[in-house]
Amino acid sequence: MEKRSPADVERRIAKIETAGTAILRYGVVFLLVVIGGLKFAEFEAKAIQPLVANSPFMGWLYGILSVQGVSNLVGCTEIATGALMASRRFSPLASAIGSAIAIGIFTTTLSFLFTTPGGLSPQGPAFGFLVKDVVLLGASVYTCGEALRAARARSPSRSGLVKPAPQAAS
Repeated sequence: MEKRSPADVERRIAKIETAGTAILRYGVVFLLVVIGGLKFAEFEAKAIQPLVANSPFMGWLYGILSVQGVSNLVGCTEIATGALMASRRFSPLASAIGSAIAIGIFTTTLSFLFTTPGGLSPQGPAFGFLVKDVVLLGASVYTCGEALRAARARSPSRSGLVKPAPQAAS
């Protein structure tokens, strides 16, 4: 068995990390786009209604939109968020914005566990539907940080992610 140099080992580890980051990002993108697309179906609009209606953050939407209208709005938001996250190669800053929106989405959906009657019960209909969002939230936080780092490295002055140079004392 040949001995690998420390630099070779580091390159292999970096490749694993890069692959993991891509799987996290595009896994979240895939779920956002697919689940967002389902929101346009009547069965999905009816399925999310009890969750959304009991939310102090979103329940008010039913006062201005129909059940299907609220679901369509959620679906559009999820699909647009997925598209932003997927733009990482071309625009890390747009991808970071998408990840930040995803953080908001998954924080909101996790709040349904507390606002939906029986939400925290493992036998309740919402529990299994929502508990997976903890992992999606973590993936969104990670990809947001990674994309912000990439945006800063690509164009620190235009990204708004760099501190202004200190002014010389007069």
